[in-house]
Amino acid sequence: MIAQSMTPTLLTQLNALTGGLFLLSTFGVIAMRQVLGCLKMFILQSLFLASSALLLSYYHSSLHLLAVAAITLVVKPLLIPYLLRRTVGDKVTSRREISQVLNIPTSLLIAAGLTIFAYFIAKPLIAYSGAGGIIIGVNLPIGISALLLGAYALTVRREAVPQTIGILSMENGAFFAGISIASNLPFIAELSAAFDALIIALVMGILIRKIHERVGSTSVGEMKTLREV
Repeated sequence: MIAQSMTPTLLTQLNALTGGLFLLSTFGVIAMRQVLGCLKMFILQSLFLASSALLLSYYHSSLHLLAVAAITLVVKPLLIPYLLRRTVGDKVTSRREISQVLNIPTSLLIAAGLTIFAYFIAKPLIAYSGAGGIIIGVNLPIGISALLLGAYALTVRREAVPQTIGILSMENGAFFAGISIASNLPFIAELSAAFDALIIALVMGILIRKIHERVGSTSVGEMKTLREV
């Protein structure tokens, strides 16, 4: 009886730890200076997303969340990085430092401000969450934070591959918040979300490779040279 009563508390603590590591890996996406480092941080972020989904599937006794964890584990840390590296090529992913508008220390300070802002946004929503408030109180603000940080990375990075990783990080953030709010998503919704991310990675990878072949760079500023003569 004691073990059973402690299980939800243990699960919520593990989920909070997973959420903290998820947020830390999102900061890592912004802190990394090289494309390959950003990709590794995205892989870690996706692993923590799958871990949270697995913990919540046990907490809610939900087969839907268990399916989410399995799909996420296969698609995001494995298939998406593989597709990006295959379509873009090692020449691009292992290149020199990423060109960006602001330096890393300034970006991290702004990221910290966005994280605090996300907690203020989530606070009124958590107040109306009812019985699931403990889980939502962890996942919702962290998910919103990852969404904002992914958007920030998309804004300040001048390279196409890190911008793609920023988009995928935004999707991870939305999913991290979503699994705490809607624990019984239809299976078709889980599959469509996973395949959306795969299609984004595939299409963006092909486009980035073609841009690199044509321009010799993946800087979005160089796309003006692709206009018709």
